[in-house]
Amino acid sequence: MQHGPYEHIAASTSGHVATIEIRRGPNNFVDTDMVAEIAAALEHYDRTPEVRAIVLCAEGKHFCAGADFASRGLDGLARGAKSGRHLYKEAQRLWRTGKPIVAAVHGAAVGAGIGLAVMADFRVACAEARFSANFTRLGFHPGFGLTVTLPRLIGDQQAALLMYTGRRITGEDALKIGLVDYCVPAKDVRAKAVELATEIAQSAPLAVISTRETLRRDLADAVSRATEREYEEQDWLRHTADFQEGTRAMAERRLPDFQAR
Repeated sequence: MQHGPYEHIAASTSGHVATIEIRRGPNNFVDTDMVAEIAAALEHYDRTPEVRAIVLCAEGKHFCAGADFASRGLDGLARGAKSGRHLYKEAQRLWRTGKPIVAAVHGAAVGAGIGLAVMADFRVACAEARFSANFTRLGFHPGFGLTVTLPRLIGDQQAALLMYTGRRITGEDALKIGLVDYCVPAKDVRAKAVELATEIAQSAPLAVISTRETLRRDLADAVSRATEREYEEQDWLRHTADFQEGTRAMAERRLPDFQAR
């Protein structure tokens, strides 16, 4: 059953499992309006007793290739084109929903894209998937709550390694460090995510929600505090020459030449 209407996503249910599919292919670049629609769909399913677990997936080449700084700039991304809403204010809503989420990750999950994947309870990926918290390679501070969520998931040391270097890792490497829970053939990623969501949905729904709330207690508040700090740092760094160089280098597919200014 389809739900909506939405402009940037599709939402449907089958049995006790809902699917939210990002539909901004091929790259599924993140912006405020898209995040707001994902949050609205999650909130809708919180009010739908029949839904017990949710799959978050995407059409196109990539799960989410992050933010399109080259064409929109930070201001255009941070404030919604329609409403003036702030990206991180909308993102905070994601962590305040109550039902378990399985992310099906193919292609790239970069920048805000890895933030979106880490927001989920579980991640299914393939060897060809690429994960990168590439903010510092742009001359930028990590965002989307990653300064809280990534260390919580993979530990402080591995999170620092990914954020300081901005390196890309494969789905297989992500499995080794606990960033993903399953690594399957690319053609099976979504099916495996649905299988896991279905298994979760077979447990007692009130007990699952209660257990999830205990396990994730204070996470939403921590993310809210983190995104406030992250945006403050991003706000001044976006005026630096290094940020301009980083975004140019990304667009030109070359290593940046940072000057610390």
